[in-house]
Amino acid sequence: MKETLHYCLISLGWICVVLGVVGIFLPLLPTTPFILLAAWCFAKSSPRFHLWLTSHPKLGPIIHTWQSGEGISRGLRNRVLVVMWASMLLSMWIVGKWWSIALLSSIGIAVSIYIFRQPITEPAHSLAQQGEK
Repeated sequence: MKETLHYCLISLGWICVVLGVVGIFLPLLPTTPFILLAAWCFAKSSPRFHLWLTSHPKLGPIIHTWQSGEGISRGLRNRVLVVMWASMLLSMWIVGKWWSIALLSSIGIAVSIYIFRQPITEPAHSLAQQGEK
């Protein structure tokens, strides 16, 4: 049973890595949640894959930023919210049922609150300009 869970977590981790990489190129597919989930799966199942993912030059910084609690840039936060709400509104319109509107609205509001509560990081050039004043 334990071995089955081990292989399931590794498989889920790799599926998440693939979806996260695809999400880099497809605007409606999120990258960060899949990479974070992959890191969690690998941390529970394979130290080798976890080390590979966290030290990856493109994917590793996503995990390190999340773990450090540094937050996200204002521009990224705004893009995330616009894309999330656009896709949710499109889904509400396509499904057109009251329960889907209520469910997606509740999820969207909860995620928006969570995103707004994250700390905002200022770009390095903005911090340098503030120091000059």
